[in-house]
Amino acid sequence: MKKYLIPLILICLLLVGGVVWLYLNLNEQKQQNREMLELAELDKQEMENEYERFALQYSEMKAQINNDSIVAQLSAEQEKTQRLLAELRQVKANDANHVREITRLKKELATVRAVLRSYIIEIDSLNRLNQNLQEENTRVKAQYQEATHQIEGLNTEKQSLSEKVAIAAQLDATGISMQAKDKRGKNTEKMSKCKTVQVNFSLARNVTASNGMRTVYVRITSPTGSLLGNAGSFNYENKTLQCSMKKAVEYGGQETPVTLYWNVDQALESGTYQVSIFADGNMIGSKSFSFR
Repeated sequence: MKKYLIPLILICLLLVGGVVWLYLNLNEQKQQNREMLELAELDKQEMENEYERFALQYSEMKAQINNDSIVAQLSAEQEKTQRLLAELRQVKANDANHVREITRLKKELATVRAVLRSYIIEIDSLNRLNQNLQEENTRVKAQYQEATHQIEGLNTEKQSLSEKVAIAAQLDATGISMQAKDKRGKNTEKMSKCKTVQVNFSLARNVTASNGMRTVYVRITSPTGSLLGNAGSFNYENKTLQCSMKKAVEYGGQETPVTLYWNVDQALESGTYQVSIFADGNMIGSKSFSFR
């Protein structure tokens, strides 16, 4: 009996040891599975946060871009990200199959991250290009405004110069005189004896004035302000005036004497007479004369 007892004991011990080893090994595997599930749950939560952040970034990028084609691409990627997020939220990290699903979605997340990064780089490049274009546009506008100001300044200078040239080119009547002539053609100071009025003056030398025929108009007003004679009309400062005498004169830029006569056809009174001379729409001289 003793002969069989020892092997039996050994067998029992081996069986007990195997059971213990199996129990311990099973507990270790359960612990490992529990830890793996806990890690999977942590990964799942972190992945959800990333998917949500990526979906939000797509919305922000769409608000920064005006390119319809790129906005459509961003919308498609955003929808894909939101779909993957919905799939992830449905996964329960409580068995190996679900762990494999989380692993798959984690790989998808890496792809989403890479695509998002490429769009961030592209949009940043477009924004920098747009900023450069805006700066260039601002610079060109400033140059255009500066050129416009310069042109306006040149036009003003040109207009001023033209006005100065026009003023410089105006004729000037100098040495104006008025004589009352009696019936014998002699000078008289008594207007009651005056039969002819003679007006003398010279067109001054002016090399800037154009050469050619010029018509000069003379207005003589009496002491009462009435006009002597009526030799026609001319324009002056947007008005039409009557003249006492007129004469066509050939002017060549040098001093040119001019004499005009008016035959008295009305009674003249003593007092101050005003002689005004016009040419080219300008009054080129004026002087007063007193007679008895």
